[in-house]
Amino acid sequence: MKIFKWIAAILFLVVALPAQAQTADEIIDTYFENIGGEEKLKSLEGMKMTAKVNQQGMEIPLEIVQLKDGRQMTVINFQGKEIKQGVFDGETLWGHNFMTMKAEKSDAESTENFKLNSNDFPDAFIDYEDKGYTVEYLGKESIDGTDTFKIKLVKEPLTIDGKQEEDVTFYFFDTENYVPIAIQSEIKAGQGKGMMQEITMSDYQEVDGIYFPFSMTQGLKDGPSSPLTIESIVLNPAVEDSAFEFPDEVSEEKN
Repeated sequence: MKIFKWIAAILFLVVALPAQAQTADEIIDTYFENIGGEEKLKSLEGMKMTAKVNQQGMEIPLEIVQLKDGRQMTVINFQGKEIKQGVFDGETLWGHNFMTMKAEKSDAESTENFKLNSNDFPDAFIDYEDKGYTVEYLGKESIDGTDTFKIKLVKEPLTIDGKQEEDVTFYFFDTENYVPIAIQSEIKAGQGKGMMQEITMSDYQEVDGIYFPFSMTQGLKDGPSSPLTIESIVLNPAVEDSAFEFPDEVSEEKN
């Protein structure tokens, strides 16, 4: 009888060990495989998303462009005006002031912090070790009733008010499909400093062999958030270089 008990115990361990030995790399590898493959992601040169964000019941159309070389921008169409935010041409970070509608450059510190993230297209987990990042599996956690794998991603330090601070983001991967359904990170500056911001993702759809979330929200953890619905995603779009350039005063006056 003792022999049978030992056999039963060994079989239990063989079955149980894989679940206990779950690692961050295994979760990330499965995630890449499930959304289309890491090589397909690496082959992307850029993407353009057309979406609508809901702000206090008002739907505002916008367009988000991200390119492999780090250039990116968000274009908001509001009351017949085109407003650009988070525009980065590879060196300069700028956006339109909502009050004056004039283009303004960001300060050096904000620009350098933004530049650190420019090599994360299309996914921060791609070649994360080569970029000096670290990942850590923190166990399971429930997000809105869904079981998830919680992974901590630590990237290059940010500079906040002249001091270096750790750049930490927490990703929550659905345990069934191995795709992120939430991302949390601490707000480092501004009115919300010290609070935890949260992005949620759902409604994954296929675009040219790669799956992307088409429904998102962005706001504070356990607080108010703004829903964003993606209407279309174009991979490897043709974008004029001039779209990222900081406008001169003459072009601003014409607009």
